[in-house]
Amino acid sequence: MTTTLFEPLTLRSLTVPNRIWMAAMCQYSAAPDGEQAGVPNDWHFTHLAARAAGGTGLIITEATAVSPDGRISPYDLGIWNDTQVEAFRRITAFLKSQGTVPGIQLAHAGRKASTERTWVDRGAPIGPGEQHGWTPAGPSAVPFDTGSTTPEELGTEQIGRIVAEFADAARRALDAGFQVAEIHGAHGYLINQFLSPHSNHRTDGYGGDFEGRTRFALEIVEAVRAVWPQDLPVFFRISATDWLSENADDDREGWTADDTVRLAKELQARDVDLMDVSTGGNAPNAKIAAAPDYQVPFAERVRTETGMPVAAVGLITEPDQAQAIVGSGRADAVLLGRELLRDPYWARHAASALGGKVNTPVQYHRA
Repeated sequence: MTTTLFEPLTLRSLTVPNRIWMAAMCQYSAAPDGEQAGVPNDWHFTHLAARAAGGTGLIITEATAVSPDGRISPYDLGIWNDTQVEAFRRITAFLKSQGTVPGIQLAHAGRKASTERTWVDRGAPIGPGEQHGWTPAGPSAVPFDTGSTTPEELGTEQIGRIVAEFADAARRALDAGFQVAEIHGAHGYLINQFLSPHSNHRTDGYGGDFEGRTRFALEIVEAVRAVWPQDLPVFFRISATDWLSENADDDREGWTADDTVRLAKELQARDVDLMDVSTGGNAPNAKIAAAPDYQVPFAERVRTETGMPVAAVGLITEPDQAQAIVGSGRADAVLLGRELLRDPYWARHAASALGGKVNTPVQYHRA
């Protein structure tokens, strides 16, 4: 029996073999400084290669910084130099050898930058005077949360330089063998900081109304699309809401699902091929946050109202659940995160359970 979950999906000239994809997940495992700063190592190879051997159709690297100051922690991956490019080639070549499409998430952490690894002091900020620390930058001089370093407000010249860094990173990603470029506009990273009025207090052309707050994102999209091959897809990851408007106990203005649909139409006009739909911050209550598929309706709405392909993410753990999401047309693919950490062979196990088929290494054909 063939199910939708195991059918290929073609975006431009690229065909992804199935709809089971791996979401970007930070590993905080690169060297923090020196010649190996931001360079993928044996951990990254093993982490990504295992999921490819497990039949995952598309794998997106962790948030990969376009500049040293764009890392959320000093231990993040980067794509700002040729040493990083060369190390990534080993990974992308192996993923392709397993029939998996390699994708990269291009990112800048903005005001969330310069923090510890999550297992060290719960990701506490590293001050600019501390080892491996620096002063983060953002759309406005508003810290991420209590205890975070107050960021420097970016000037227009600095904004232009970051846009150029995204384009340069995309060029290097292509040279490294990646076939999908995903722009990280979610989860409180820099692009998301510009989008949300909660974090963007600017009064110039990069702030204020919807057009101003989305200008930075659209300039990055245009810059990346200009250097990325026309026959390969560009994705955009979005936090569909930062959950402020849904919270009756919070009167702050934030980014909304209506804004996401509106932005999706602007992204379509700029040749973005798929929106990776997540959410940001915390859901207003535990009941919502614990509900299966709680983020899927946001992806479904984008797909329904714009016709844009979408990938859904969040608490997708069971094969039947994933098949129901894709088979019903709520999303074109599912992105698995923690479930793929628990089970690198989730795709193979799902195929066995549902009667589908995924690529299997020839070495495992007896299994």
